[in-house]
Amino acid sequence: MALAFPPARPFDGPTLSGFVDRGEEDAVARDLLRAEFPADRERLILAGFDGFGRLMRIECCEGGIDGRCTIAPACWHRLIGRGAATVLMAHNHPSGCAYPSEADLKATGEAMDFLRRIAVDLTDHLIFVDHGHFSFRRAQLL
Repeated sequence: MALAFPPARPFDGPTLSGFVDRGEEDAVARDLLRAEFPADRERLILAGFDGFGRLMRIECCEGGIDGRCTIAPACWHRLIGRGAATVLMAHNHPSGCAYPSEADLKATGEAMDFLRRIAVDLTDHLIFVDHGHFSFRRAQLL
């Protein structure tokens, strides 16, 4: 499945398809995930949930020298090895731009393909910025 999205641009409020204002975030985004993102660098978080929607494990992946986050095989193993039925991906953009980059689109597609092969659902990929987050699911990119 090819993911297509307009080129990255600064936040433009309500016209940003898939954007959720910080004041409208649900409990998972607001209380569980938001606090995990440092302001000065990217961090990727994978949250695994069981078949009843209960949180099983959170894996944090830090950005490398280039600032980009990668998912090490060990992260997938620790998450999937516990029997996760669904996975939520989330990361932050310290730049403040909520739009996914080409690398974000590619990584999401690869994660979705990988998880589909092992019968695990990627429920969403969220990109956090100070004023809210972008949801791939809400933008219909999953």
